[in-house]
Amino acid sequence: MRYLRAFHPLRFGLPLAGLVVLAACGSAPKPVAMPPEPPLATLTVGSAQAAREQVWDGVVEAVDETTMSAQTNARVEALPFDVGDHVSKGDVLVRFSSVEQQSGRKAAAANVAAANAEYQDAEVNWKRMRAVVDQGYVSRAQMDAATAHRDAARAALNAATAALHSASQQADYTVVRAPFNGVITRRFVHVGEAVQSGPPAPQPLVALSALDALRVDVVVPQSAVDSIRQFHTATVLAGDGKRVLVSAITVLPYADPATHTFRIRVPLPANITGLYPGMTVKVAFAVGDAQRLLVPVSALMQSGELSGVYVVGADHSVGLRQLRLGHRYGDKVEVLAGLAPGDRIARDPEAAALYLAKLHAAGKG
Repeated sequence: MRYLRAFHPLRFGLPLAGLVVLAACGSAPKPVAMPPEPPLATLTVGSAQAAREQVWDGVVEAVDETTMSAQTNARVEALPFDVGDHVSKGDVLVRFSSVEQQSGRKAAAANVAAANAEYQDAEVNWKRMRAVVDQGYVSRAQMDAATAHRDAARAALNAATAALHSASQQADYTVVRAPFNGVITRRFVHVGEAVQSGPPAPQPLVALSALDALRVDVVVPQSAVDSIRQFHTATVLAGDGKRVLVSAITVLPYADPATHTFRIRVPLPANITGLYPGMTVKVAFAVGDAQRLLVPVSALMQSGELSGVYVVGADHSVGLRQLRLGHRYGDKVEVLAGLAPGDRIARDPEAAALYLAKLHAAGKG
């Protein structure tokens, strides 16, 4: 899109009215010939069929996002990453003090060793008695007692092993790692702060969002859902005239009973740039077809918020005309006001501006 050097609504070119030259003897006026066709490439504006749309605001969100919470009682020792930092899966996000947890794991490991020794002794004793019970060297009651002792020792070993697993898990909880690649969006704790795993609820630590899979969450009124479901197509207006067409939207199958609205999820392509979780964007949902007046973006001149094109009149005059624009459709943009079907415009606005400048210099404009 090119930019205007000086934007004004005046039209340039030779006037339609011919100059009347009166002869001394009262002869008839001589008409002035129409100026030549300007040496500009032009196109005739016409209407084209495009989707009729309803536009709603939506919020960009990450498909994968999580808030890591404390799962053990400890004190924060290190926070290697800050808000905005990119992390990889497995990176340490929070490190806690682990003196109590490590001591608990060592004590649990010692209990497992003791329980295992007791079980091994009971198993050996049981096997010895089992080998001689049929010969009558030991009584049946003694055999039953040995069996009960072995089973109790095995149960004690299982309980000690479970306690060791729990203690090891508590020790592992003192290091919090990233579950996926992403960016830190919020930090809830500081170094030196004591955290609790609950109750009533675990204390949040850091929030993480993945930027490789984004979507737009849109809330629409109940009255608009049927048309959106019918056409099942949306366009995300990503800014700078960029339109991202999405043909696989998800309308959640329930309404909010308080607001009578539906939520719609619009996935974004993986290679999209300039959009981040938390941003607000507009989403246009197709609800029908309509005729629109479209012109190439390359034919526009821009000055701040003002847009215009050079119009070539039937009298071969060239003038700059201000436009009111709508949505952009690929390399074309909708004209809401300023042009009508059948108008001719210059394809190259810079060439048109240069042509007018030459007319001014020659005193013909």
